[in-house]
Amino acid sequence: MKEQISHALKEAVAPLGIDALSVRVGYPEDASHGDFATNVAMANAKALKMPPRALAEKIAAAFEKAKPDIVESVSVAGPGFINIALKGRAVAEAAARIGAGLDGEEGGLSTPLYPGKARFTDVKQVGEKDAGKAMKVMVEYTDPNPFKVFHIGHLMSNAIGESIARLIESGGARVIRANWQGDVGPHVAKAVWGALRAGPEQGSDIRSKAAFWGKAYAEGAAAYEESAAAKAEIDAINKKIYERSDPAVNALYDRGRAESLEAFEGIYARLGTKFDNYFFEGTEGRNGDAIVREHIQDGVFAESEGAVVFKGEDHGLHTRVFITSHGLPTYEAKELGLNAEKFRLYPDLGRSIIVTANEQSDYFKVLLKVMSLIYPKIAERTEHISHGLMRFASGKMSSRKGNVISGEALIDEIKAMVKEKMAGRDMTDADADAVSDQVAIAAIKYTILRQSVGSDVIFDSAKSISFEGDSGPYLQYSAVRARSVLEKAQEQGERRKKEGGRSKEKGERSKEEKGVKLPEKAGLLEKLLVRFPDIAARARQEYAPQIVATYITELAAAFNSFYAAEVIIDPADPLSPYRIALTRSFLSVMSDGLWLLGIEVPKRM
Repeated sequence: MKEQISHALKEAVAPLGIDALSVRVGYPEDASHGDFATNVAMANAKALKMPPRALAEKIAAAFEKAKPDIVESVSVAGPGFINIALKGRAVAEAAARIGAGLDGEEGGLSTPLYPGKARFTDVKQVGEKDAGKAMKVMVEYTDPNPFKVFHIGHLMSNAIGESIARLIESGGARVIRANWQGDVGPHVAKAVWGALRAGPEQGSDIRSKAAFWGKAYAEGAAAYEESAAAKAEIDAINKKIYERSDPAVNALYDRGRAESLEAFEGIYARLGTKFDNYFFEGTEGRNGDAIVREHIQDGVFAESEGAVVFKGEDHGLHTRVFITSHGLPTYEAKELGLNAEKFRLYPDLGRSIIVTANEQSDYFKVLLKVMSLIYPKIAERTEHISHGLMRFASGKMSSRKGNVISGEALIDEIKAMVKEKMAGRDMTDADADAVSDQVAIAAIKYTILRQSVGSDVIFDSAKSISFEGDSGPYLQYSAVRARSVLEKAQEQGERRKKEGGRSKEKGERSKEEKGVKLPEKAGLLEKLLVRFPDIAARARQEYAPQIVATYITELAAAFNSFYAAEVIIDPADPLSPYRIALTRSFLSVMSDGLWLLGIEVPKRM
């Protein structure tokens, strides 16, 4: 519908000397003003030397003559906005067709219920042409370091990165999910040092083992800051790990690396993320050493007090060390090895998107500048997206101080609250456990994704699990409610079939009976449903999951109002099949929207 309006507007303004590129069609802030709005008159009034309102009236008159059949009316408002209202029946039919179609048996009741997979109305049904189709896009996110705790910051990166990956996928691009992990470096040496003093691990399950390494790291990090002797020992271990020169250290390192990575896989599975490529500082990162040394002669890097640095001040940035005075590559150098490897593996990679906390924003400015000097084509295709931090009443948590909040601990805490809230519901213990896990993860992901990516998140446990609005569980519950309605409608439809259907006699129904009666006016639910393709496209273009989160929250509220006001299943009401089709459309769009946020729809709640 939006494409039809946009095309007709461009044709209407062409004779007036207005460039088609300046035609932007959006939605009015107040739905009572119409279904679409454009400020094309105000955008071009100065160039055409006309008052905006007068130009708007001229454009509206031209559009009126060639408007599509779906348009009911055109009006001018305020200083020069043009509002366009669609015919209610056209919106109602378009909304009801999203989920299944209106002409199936029993008003579409025989169509299988939407399973909650990644089927997008903007791609499959609207057929949107997107520049991202067939393009390969790598999204790197989460990036936890072995030997350290998978903390709440990694939950932030995972939720945002996974959602951005799904948004890009929804446009037809091939997304390659990547995870860059620091399996060598000072933090590893600190953990190994701590483990050497801690003695045997406590506990046999993988979570206990991962916790052991997190604690060992915290102890090593504290000792490194407080003791010169410990610092010297840790520096020596760091060199041994990098060189693999000490069998005892190697054995401890190999065990810790394997246990950490196994623990991470359990978390990824729980969060619904499956990575395509794993990159490590100990493998791809090692190539950075040679890259840096290769570019000392051409002046990209300079030697300084035994180290190799990039003089960022020469470019309005800050200086960073790429090879230490001990001859070891820093994280910066390893990043060069990583990015070179990404494009070696995928020479036709269209974009490389890196998601990290905004603490690394200045670091990435330096890194991207260095890449532009060494690998200009890679730099052109690389983009850094920075996100905020998750905060609690005590402020930002730090793993170096040992008081880090692990990602799984937060999930488990919220899961226990959900399980208590759902106590007494008719579920098996296994179902209750699975559903409470899904709901807890939804609560956390929605809290993260409902705000703009760069903003900090203040996590409120009680609010996050509310079933009454502006929360992940509320959205899940709305979808489950719609699914329940459809299951009931299907059961009744099957029962009527067995009893002879609605026909008075056996045989075919009349043509009139096969059709579905449409309402004369479309409500807010219908108007919101048909906007989904545009919402998904805008979120994709801006890498902005919060656009989807805001939209599906409004959509859920509209459906729940519809549910409260209407009798959806009523064999005697000719509008009942339409309401059932509209419910199916809501479930389809809500499931798609939640999938974009990385949130599953439980079977029951």
